[in-house]
Amino acid sequence: MRSFLSDHSSFNSAIFKKTIAFKTVSAMLATLLLGCQATEAQKNQPMAPDFGQNVLILDPGMSSTDIQGKLDALFKQQESNQFGPERYAVLFKPGVYHNKVKLGFYTQLLGLGQFPDDVMLQGGIQVEARWHEEDATQNFWRSVENLSVTPDNGTMQWAVSQAAPLRRIHVRGNMLLDDNGGWSSGGFIADSLIDQQINSGTQQQWLTRNSTVGSWTNANWNMVFVGVKNAPDGEHWPTPPYTVVEKTPLVREKPFLTIDGTGAYQVFVPALHTDTQGISWQQAHVAGETLPLSQFYIAKAAVDTADSINTALSGGKHLLLTPGIYTLNKPLQVTQPNTVVLGLGIATLKPVAGNVAMSIADVDGVKLGGVLFDAGEKNSDVLLQIGEHKGAVSHANNPTTLHDVFFRVGGAAVGNATHSVIINSNHVIGDNLWVWRGDHGNGIGWASNKTKHGIVVNGDDVTMYGLFVEHFHDYQTVWNGDNGAVYFYQSEAPYDVPDQQSWMNGSVNGFASYKVGDQVTRHKAIGMGVYCFFNDNTSVKLNSAIEAPVNAQIQFQRMTSVSLGGTGEITHILNNLGDAAKLGNEVVRMRAAP
Repeated sequence: MRSFLSDHSSFNSAIFKKTIAFKTVSAMLATLLLGCQATEAQKNQPMAPDFGQNVLILDPGMSSTDIQGKLDALFKQQESNQFGPERYAVLFKPGVYHNKVKLGFYTQLLGLGQFPDDVMLQGGIQVEARWHEEDATQNFWRSVENLSVTPDNGTMQWAVSQAAPLRRIHVRGNMLLDDNGGWSSGGFIADSLIDQQINSGTQQQWLTRNSTVGSWTNANWNMVFVGVKNAPDGEHWPTPPYTVVEKTPLVREKPFLTIDGTGAYQVFVPALHTDTQGISWQQAHVAGETLPLSQFYIAKAAVDTADSINTALSGGKHLLLTPGIYTLNKPLQVTQPNTVVLGLGIATLKPVAGNVAMSIADVDGVKLGGVLFDAGEKNSDVLLQIGEHKGAVSHANNPTTLHDVFFRVGGAAVGNATHSVIINSNHVIGDNLWVWRGDHGNGIGWASNKTKHGIVVNGDDVTMYGLFVEHFHDYQTVWNGDNGAVYFYQSEAPYDVPDQQSWMNGSVNGFASYKVGDQVTRHKAIGMGVYCFFNDNTSVKLNSAIEAPVNAQIQFQRMTSVSLGGTGEITHILNNLGDAAKLGNEVVRMRAAP
């Protein structure tokens, strides 16, 4: 195990420290008072909604032994269940829990308090990769939100890769992001407070957004910090490869499920913010809107169809997708402005008739979060479409936002999708998207899980924080809209290219991962990593990782290309510029262009 230094760095200000301390004491006092009044309060509390059998609701009044037994049984089932159909959410009511959670696939942990410190998990959360010989590069599809963690050994281990977000958590100690030195390929933290040190270990790349950390140690290829208090020094890139953006230009945090003092369930929708740094919840009153659960249609995979869900959506309901796989023979249609679509337990949408899985109209303020789109065997032209076509409507004051939205083509079974996501609307904000053509599992092969592009952005003024796009046949990302911005990009070329002749863009070797359209006049991308590993033919080459028009208003900063193990070549980083990443020179960097 790598040595892990304990750093007791103070926060940026005494006022901030007092604010957090006050909330902690308040939460503990509230828990004690609630315990004294539990008998009377329970008589008057509303009944819990019917979330179905795959949502486990825990109460601090339950036996710690019983809770631990449930958590351990869930982990035993899900530890290595990478492509299984089971989905779960574990909801913690406010209070103190003396339990340690080991977290497996397709499991979400969610605190139901108003603030993270309302739920105190004394014991910790652990994600390791023992099931995969300490290699965490396949630890996907799990999440933790809105709770505080006191690790029993002082360090929360979170050895994960893509699609494993941490949001709105408070870690009272250190964090470690790998497993005993085994590889990991993450990852994403947002709106979180880590009191002491984060050790990224072997992580290949990572995005930390709007958080406060005690300190950070270690780096590999592409570590990006946007709006982070106490971020490491980024002036010496690439040694170490820290890219630091002081403030987040424009963001809305992900909506989340919570309960009020009477026990009534609600969904809190945070407000849109500009030029932010640090966590959103340090103030006593967080800006946003509280929606009663009565305004939501609670869907269940074993019961609901596209028709039943669309009837609710067209009637003005928001949508809560409980854990499960929803097989859809027609698109879910989100047509009303400000609709919230929130998935629990990595809720999964699977088209089965060659249809779009979800279409979002060109309207203001839709919020989509916590959903996995999984391609069906019959080819879909697109899995998620936002806006029917490119238009001129501005959504600058109330953009559609996408939070922890994931896409999969192949892996669980044969899947085919020409495009995973097409964004036609303007001003959309993406906040942690993993767009993945499967490279392992079931239904995998150059002619089996067929695709073209991962994501196509036609809308103007679209912003992405954490865009992961991997293994598609053609350009991974196509950006046709003007004034786009990307903060952190990670991509791998397809592993399974059979030979060079099968992967040619006219007379050019391969397709760039990131393609900016020739008509674009303004664009910027910061903190980019493009990798290759051509496992079927080591002589295959990709000419350029990035292609874009040459224009002073099209800017790229801090780009990295990597030939993983020297297996194949990326000849240039950008537009025939930069050295080749290949055997003997596996990692190549470029600071800025033009």
